[in-house]
Amino acid sequence: MKSSFLRRFWVVFSAYVIGFYASVLNGFRVKGGGNIPRRGGVLIASNHISAYDTIFLPWAVIRSHPMQMLWAPAKEELFRKPFQGWLYSSWGAFPVRRGRDVRAGKVINELLRDQKVMLYPEGTRHRDGVLGRGNRGVGKLILDTGPVVIPTALIGLNRWKFPDFGRKALIVFGPPLDFTDLFQLADNKETHQLIVDRVMEGIAALLKAEGAYVNPE
Repeated sequence: MKSSFLRRFWVVFSAYVIGFYASVLNGFRVKGGGNIPRRGGVLIASNHISAYDTIFLPWAVIRSHPMQMLWAPAKEELFRKPFQGWLYSSWGAFPVRRGRDVRAGKVINELLRDQKVMLYPEGTRHRDGVLGRGNRGVGKLILDTGPVVIPTALIGLNRWKFPDFGRKALIVFGPPLDFTDLFQLADNKETHQLIVDRVMEGIAALLKAEGAYVNPE
């Protein structure tokens, strides 16, 4: 999926406006940005704790890699209002139907050849901060496309309201995950689950290192 210079400039401009609000008016910090490769297919795999995740995560990536797109599959309900749909699309989001969306899956596979894509492996939001189980389909996606997978931990955004000032939040990008052993296994549901389990373990390790891991009841 190609993007024009004008579109990429708009994304960078928007990201820095959002970044000003997040980091200057609030205390939003980013750690580990150097772990994100500049080139090639990259999957930013993150926990999902707030509606703000989809806004602030792109800024955290783009600040380290300006003039690059970060593509994001998003639920189709976000695109039903014309202006809102245009805005999200202009930032690199594209609609995904609930359940199995073959068309969206093909788009993601194509993008991961040489682009950056953000994804929430849990498939749903956990406002209480508990880390859910990863969706097996994400494991299949990783096996099929072989991108660099960056585990990402979002911390504190579930306590934000808009507009808000003086709030603290943190995004941590971990080092790329190694799936060499799992890629040698048969292409089946069990392998797909093992792959996404490793992704979730990577995210959990980042949360634990920051003292932000929430034990499920």
